Amino acid sequence: MAALLTAVAAGAPVGAAGEVPGAAAAGGRIDPETRRDALAAMRGEAYAHAAYLAYAVQAGREGLPRVRELYEDVAGTELREHFTEQAELVGMVGDDAANLRDAMAGESYEAATMYRRFATEAKTDGDFAAANRFSEIAKDESAHHDAFARALRAVTDPSSGATVPAGRTAESKGIPAGPPRADKARTLRNLRTAMEGEAFAHAMYTLYAERARASGQPALARLFERTARVELAEHFAEEGRLAGLVRDTRTNLCTAISGETREGTETYPGYARRAAEAGDRAAARRFEEVAADELGHARRFRDALAALGGTCPGSG
Repeated sequence: MAALLTAVAAGAPVGAAGEVPGAAAAGGRIDPETRRDALAAMRGEAYAHAAYLAYAVQAGREGLPRVRELYEDVAGTELREHFTEQAELVGMVGDDAANLRDAMAGESYEAATMYRRFATEAKTDGDFAAANRFSEIAKDESAHHDAFARALRAVTDPSSGATVPAGRTAESKGIPAGPPRADKARTLRNLRTAMEGEAFAHAMYTLYAERARASGQPALARLFERTARVELAEHFAEEGRLAGLVRDTRTNLCTAISGETREGTETYPGYARRAAEAGDRAAARRFEEVAADELGHARRFRDALAALGGTCPGSG
């Protein structure tokens, strides 16, 4: 699932304020471009969190506990600090009803539009395993929508007798190391978009669950938490396997170094510059702080790689 960000990534209609249908009412008055940059940043942070957890598992398989702990620590920072603070910046978490409506809109978009298109394109291109997986995930997203709809009725109309569904327990799929199992460029692009959306949904539903628990809705919190787990442990993992997300630990470290360096030297400085030009000084400062964090992550990953005696292609 992808709520807001997958819809943006997949080309759903975007309003003048950088919003899409179904997005919870945003808090704070920030420039539309700053908001779009923050949303893009959230997508990147959620994806990094999910990918690093997968890389951590691979490091454990290779008997590298320190590298595993490093990935887990950085993954936690990406979710619990960067993603969460950026969500606060744009007011992504509303009340329980607003969060449910946003989740329903995202799930509906994915089930009826995005995954259906991805499945058709993969089938046309001969990537049948991906086509089948996209179709199966679309069914899951439709079921998530229906569960959230029932939960919305229970939350907004207690006298109806409706109850919040329990949600289903996720099956941990795992992502074995290896090359992509899809070989067409369009399928690989669609897999990346889908993975970003699943990671984003996991992160948002985690925040929605915390909001529900704080508001005295433990059953709703459980539904969000279980759905979040399905998005990460099943959907992201299944797509990651097809995309060849996980390789050996040295290769994974080089991927992480490249991504963190790019974010620290290009992506976040660009966000900070635009936010400052728009007068969003608090956002600019936050983007600058995250840029510094990402460069720190890159250094830690480089140190880990050096300890393994590894180097990245083109590093000299």
